[in-house]
Amino acid sequence: MKMDKSSGNIFADLGFDAAEAANLQVRARLMSRLIDFIEEKGFTQQEAATFFGVKQPRISNLTRGKINEFSIDALVNLLATAGLHLSIDFEPAAS
Repeated sequence: MKMDKSSGNIFADLGFDAAEAANLQVRARLMSRLIDFIEEKGFTQQEAATFFGVKQPRISNLTRGKINEFSIDALVNLLATAGLHLSIDFEPAAS
């Protein structure tokens, strides 16, 4: 079996162009942190929806990883509602 070394971005490894891969990776990380927050709080989907001020199907989409249903902007707003601080770092892209 042939194995390739990961670029560090699964979306780039799957063939997405650099910009889309970066966007997807950011959204995936934000979604993952929100899912962790919901689990840490022990929220049901309905409780999470009430907490975040959204409808329950929105939380279902989040917890099911429906990445195309969320913009970075929407995810940052949810993180702010959760009281989670977002920190951004920059580094050169791997060649």
